[in-house]
Amino acid sequence: MSDITVRHNPGRDRFEVLDAGNVIGKAAYKEYNGGASPQRIFYHTVINEEYGGQGLAGQLATVALDETVKAGRGIVPVCPFIKKVLTKHPEYAGNTVRVAPAHLEFLDTALASARTRA
Repeated sequence: MSDITVRHNPGRDRFEVLDAGNVIGKAAYKEYNGGASPQRIFYHTVINEEYGGQGLAGQLATVALDETVKAGRGIVPVCPFIKKVLTKHPEYAGNTVRVAPAHLEFLDTALASARTRA
């Protein structure tokens, strides 16, 4: 772990872990404004296999969740890893939004739209 950093890349709707400037992991989300307040739906977190077991996914999740709270957005945990992190960190409970069918429908539509543009 030489030059590891975590950054928010809002242009790509994700938080990223970088090693010497190369993306080695991400926590992907979609912004959702259909609720009572703005929310961020986290749907996929991954770290490149060769970087596994170093705690990078946990660091990534912490930065992503902290910045989401700081931005005044609710956390919608569709991603299994983010769900797991939230169960271990009750300090985020007040900012967590229960996943609803509307979230899943929105996410399906948003991801399908992104695939057709690619």
